[in-house]
Amino acid sequence: MKITAAARAEAARLTALFQAAGANPVEADILLSADVLLDLYGEDIRARAYVTQDPMRGEMMLRPDFTVPVVQMHMETRAAPARYTYSGEVFRKQETDTGRPSEFLQVGYELFAADRAEADAEVFALVAQALDGLPVRAATGDISVLMAAVRSIRTTERRKAALMRHVWRPRRFRALLDRFSGKTPVPASRKALVEAMKSGTIPGQDIPLAGLRGADEIEERLWALVEDATVDPISEHERDLLEDLLKLRGPSTAALSQLRDFAMDLVELRGVADHFDQRLEALARRGVDVDTLEFETSFGRTTLEYYDGFVFGFTAAARLDLPPLATGGRYDALTRVLGQGVSAPAVGAVIRPEAVVALKEGVK
Repeated sequence: MKITAAARAEAARLTALFQAAGANPVEADILLSADVLLDLYGEDIRARAYVTQDPMRGEMMLRPDFTVPVVQMHMETRAAPARYTYSGEVFRKQETDTGRPSEFLQVGYELFAADRAEADAEVFALVAQALDGLPVRAATGDISVLMAAVRSIRTTERRKAALMRHVWRPRRFRALLDRFSGKTPVPASRKALVEAMKSGTIPGQDIPLAGLRGADEIEERLWALVEDATVDPISEHERDLLEDLLKLRGPSTAALSQLRDFAMDLVELRGVADHFDQRLEALARRGVDVDTLEFETSFGRTTLEYYDGFVFGFTAAARLDLPPLATGGRYDALTRVLGQGVSAPAVGAVIRPEAVVALKEGVK
């Protein structure tokens, strides 16, 4: 799809705004290593990405976004604070919505700074400034809320790890929570497997292996199922707390008050609530009306998996045909992966110039 001159002009305006805020402009390769992206996002991203084979560099992918290459670039220097901006095309397949383009512009702003609350507020307020005057709705969330809640429940570390892996997959997370709390019955086939393992029989020992998993890995997984079958279910009280927490939605200040109530039982939420409070104070100092700013625990759970803290988005409520105009969030864990164990507090956002132009033209 051809990118219009109006969209490129809007991208230039946004880039100038981000540079005025102190960001250094950077470039990123269009072709990225598929191995790196698949390691970070899993095979799920393959369905949305354009993949090709390079005879020298192996499997490559047209960039689905800019964050990974910008983080890789930053982790080579690890200067802090550091602000970057970029502009260019990204590529994503649109298998279910053929009306949306598979190639579109992104303009982004990435901030690496130690004060997380101030940095979160800076990025959000800057995006709000970029969209000022447009009929948009802002919504926020915080992935660390659910993560902290999972860490708080009384169950095995294995079960907690399984729930953590699926924080970004709401249906799978719900299915696991139902299973671990005894809400859904254990399939008869799994019961038979557990009983066979308990008696010392390892099913399928004589079957030739196929696929990438080795015999040791398969056996380890089978014994994990046996161990899990002996674990007490997550209590009904804690399951209800998680379910109620996932339904939490409302103005940010009211949500903070409710979050502190949840923290009476889910103790890991106390630190998250304190940070939430600090972020609201920082947002208020930048002119954001936190009494009306929407918060939703589940917001952002179906976006890219590298977000692990504050998340937000701006949408045009009257234009359901448009994608989100802007999205962003915190991704500290991603820097640890790309920094080979060394992390750097990081938060960023992207704006889609074409969506902004479409909204502006509709307002006229």
